[in-house]
Amino acid sequence: AEVFAMVEKPAPDVAPSTLAVAGRYVLTPAVFESIRRQPRGAGGEIQLTDGIAALIGVEKVQAFRYDGTRYDCGSKEGFLEATIDLALANAELGASVRAHLKRVMG
Repeated sequence: AEVFAMVEKPAPDVAPSTLAVAGRYVLTPAVFESIRRQPRGAGGEIQLTDGIAALIGVEKVQAFRYDGTRYDCGSKEGFLEATIDLALANAELGASVRAHLKRVMG
């Protein structure tokens, strides 16, 4: 699907949609110059999202929409949730991880 706008870390009450970027990109070389021209964005950081958003209208920006679980692996809690969920779903590890969790949970 074509992307018409992107916003880095919008507040939930002003977010333009319920869609989010899950952090996997195929970028054209133009993004590097676009990033160089961007002021610091959310959190005082240089944001890749801002560089990509500036290219909208200059070149086509595409997204792939999928249904699945999104984990915030930038937080300790999100990283642990992802690790546990994926371990439990793994055919090789699931039974032993499930048994371990039962032991520690009592």
